Amino acid sequence: MIQKFIDLIARAFGLLMVACLGLMVLMVFGNVVLRYGFNSSITMSEELSRWLFVWMTFLGAVVGLIQHAHLGTDALLSRLPPLGRKVCFVLAHGLMLAMCWFMFDGARQQALINLQSTSAVMEVSMAWLYSAGLLFSVLAALVIAHELWKFFTGQLPDTELIGVVGSDDMPHGLGPAAPGTPAVQPKERA
Repeated sequence: MIQKFIDLIARAFGLLMVACLGLMVLMVFGNVVLRYGFNSSITMSEELSRWLFVWMTFLGAVVGLIQHAHLGTDALLSRLPPLGRKVCFVLAHGLMLAMCWFMFDGARQQALINLQSTSAVMEVSMAWLYSAGLLFSVLAALVIAHELWKFFTGQLPDTELIGVVGSDDMPHGLGPAAPGTPAVQPKERA
């Protein structure tokens, strides 16, 4: 049930990121055309684009966490015995949960401090900008806690103890193989 919710979040956030990027491109390009062609501009274009970029970044960080697409290295983990991998998995996820708490607390404080402050052009509460960090920290903690729950209940295979996805292991077949080269099969991790 939780996994279905997490997958739904990844799909929905993917669509939201596309919408944010499309809107940013339209506003910035439209503003350039208006400035150079008609000596006019859309006043809220720059500020709204900045806000959309912040939100898109945090939404993308959640999707990256779900798909294990963040940068990492497995040079040490791949050489550890299974018990060492398990210990590192639990420690790493515990540290990530702690960081989610710190981020949540900081974003909450910033949202409260800026609740009455409004943006210069759109005149919208600045708390909305900091709520992107709140949303990220809550959803990231949910994803991390779910992975820990799967680990402790034995539902997480040992092959997923190393959470790094190499370029040849990209999920969903992202990107075709270069012409003339054989398709790379995902590596089995011991």
